[in-house]
Amino acid sequence: MSHVTQPSTTASGADVVAALQETRERTLELVGGLSSEELEATLSPLMSPLVWDLAHIAAFEDLWLVHRFGELPLLLSEELMDAYDAFETPRARRGSIELLRHPEALDYLEQVRNRSLEVIDDRGVGDGILHELVIRHEQQHGETMLQTLQLARLPGYRLTTSQDSRPAPFSAPALSGLEFVEVPAGEALVGAPAAGFAYDNERPRHRTDVRGYLIARAPVTNASYLTFVEGGGYERREWWSDEGWAWKEEYDITRPGAWTRDLDGEWRLGDLQPLHPDRPVVHVSWFEADAFARAHGARLPSEPEWEKAATWDRRRPSPAGTPTSTTTQPVPCPCSAIRRAPPPTGVWA
Repeated sequence: MSHVTQPSTTASGADVVAALQETRERTLELVGGLSSEELEATLSPLMSPLVWDLAHIAAFEDLWLVHRFGELPLLLSEELMDAYDAFETPRARRGSIELLRHPEALDYLEQVRNRSLEVIDDRGVGDGILHELVIRHEQQHGETMLQTLQLARLPGYRLTTSQDSRPAPFSAPALSGLEFVEVPAGEALVGAPAAGFAYDNERPRHRTDVRGYLIARAPVTNASYLTFVEGGGYERREWWSDEGWAWKEEYDITRPGAWTRDLDGEWRLGDLQPLHPDRPVVHVSWFEADAFARAHGARLPSEPEWEKAATWDRRRPSPAGTPTSTTTQPVPCPCSAIRRAPPPTGVWA
């Protein structure tokens, strides 16, 4: 999905309302072509019914923007809060309890949004932090619903043009994901800065020492991963951790989750497409990524290593600088679309 503008913490009420509306339009576009039956069904045992996500978005917004920020004493539908509380009702139970039907969930979204707008008219948005929390929460559920739709493989389902925008490919040789750049040892700043929005697990920002290492400049491509599969990657015990091998054997894992058995095609939502060699490989587990790395005499990076590589501008005298504008937006594109002139660190984040 393409980039969605986020309101800053100094945003006006109009900016916040625009961001709320843009995010809601994307949510509704995501499910607009689905039937009530599809929305209310459990499309994957791993995921929630999509109609649960819709009503949960409404319940979360009512709690934080209307009840907590707006200080309205009553929630719109107090009796629904347990059913749409992610802790009280874990995923395994959501398909077996009584939920709002599709039209009722849409009506719940609309009624809560009207209450939120009334609060904004009356009180403004304050520092905007809670509003951004609600916006990002809804965007995260857009990603969760996309995961559900990918697993469901509903015939003919596609994103709208606005959601599926991608950059035009550049005329440059593809990167395979096996080209490495050196990041020297030294101090690094990790975590979110004090200003602006971040979840609490990204704070406090702190300094840490990171040993020197090499890291791939670009994501591993389908072509590189196909070579691993065809070279016995799922049969070579020495490349797998004990836990990873046990998981692979129990579930008979032989390829990425969306690839066809003949290794020629890939499911992308509801569309079966030829396997594009230059696209980043997706739908692999940590175990599979770990085995691929071991097969190439490497390992997966730690969080501090990744954060340092993704934010360090090597033109600076110290790698402990703050994130720069030289990183790219995470949009779906072939790895061949990456220019040979990388960001200063040489790593595409």
